[in-house]
Amino acid sequence: MANSNLPRRIIKETQRLLSEPAPGISASPSEENMRYFNVMILGPTQSPYEGGVFKLELFLPEEYPMAPPKVRFLTKIYHPNIDKVSSLYSDPLYTLVSYTIFLNMYIIQLGRICLDILKDKWSPALQIRTVLLSIQALLSAPNPDDPLADNVAKHWKANETEAVETAKEWTRVYANDA
Repeated sequence: MANSNLPRRIIKETQRLLSEPAPGISASPSEENMRYFNVMILGPTQSPYEGGVFKLELFLPEEYPMAPPKVRFLTKIYHPNIDKVSSLYSDPLYTLVSYTIFLNMYIIQLGRICLDILKDKWSPALQIRTVLLSIQALLSAPNPDDPLADNVAKHWKANETEAVETAKEWTRVYANDA
């Protein structure tokens, strides 16, 4: 981990993440960019996400630690505080014009997380480890009153039992071997 361009704090935090991983969380820096981390979080026990393995990405901006890390889910998850995650999909709207076929392609890759410490409650005293533990805790306690996925939050409020079952099903389908 010899990257002389990295601030000492990032080097120290990375070393601690690797030598003392938090239970149920692994985070390793990319070899190409030591500010980019591949993260895996195990779904907490007694939550709808139990048994799931969730992939996330974490990026430390140049302003870190004065600015929070950028974190997003890569694994699709049914949670009121995490927005839609999907990848390239196409709208097979083919139009034949002078032997040319047009295919409309869309990319939706959000997976953003509604968590106060990633926004207005960030403090330079917080660390990568704290952020990841907070995200893991958010999986144990979804908050439909502060949603990022409005439709999921409405479902959670209208019929929590059904929403929890949907979250369990999505965990089985999308987070079984992330």
